[in-house]
Amino acid sequence: MKLKVISTDKAPSAIGPYSQAVLAGRLLFCSGQIPLDPATGEMVTGDVVAQAGLVMKNIAAMLSAAGAGFDDVVKTTIFLTDMADFSAVNEIYGSCFQNHKPARSTVAVKSLPRGALLEIEVIAAVQG
Repeated sequence: MKLKVISTDKAPSAIGPYSQAVLAGRLLFCSGQIPLDPATGEMVTGDVVAQAGLVMKNIAAMLSAAGAGFDDVVKTTIFLTDMADFSAVNEIYGSCFQNHKPARSTVAVKSLPRGALLEIEVIAAVQG
């Protein structure tokens, strides 16, 4: 199976030795997104709602770069530094999945890169 690296300047550049996303056949594996501004590479300031909004926007950009969208997402994993933020993140997250609900895991973690409050990764099935 041939692998294809997917990247876009509409999502943050990788901050380590990894790709934004990798297409393996029809499956798109998107690296976890923390709330980095794609233009500056800086963390967004604000609460978990602001951070979740930017994370979902960055995920949308990566999906689009591969010819996919939220309707193509089959699995997500959400990492939270505080499970008390679950409801607020769930509301932002849920607003992106209007037509279908992917499988999902949510995990509490001690900390995330750059002090982010959340990180979300997705796997999508790319059509065509």
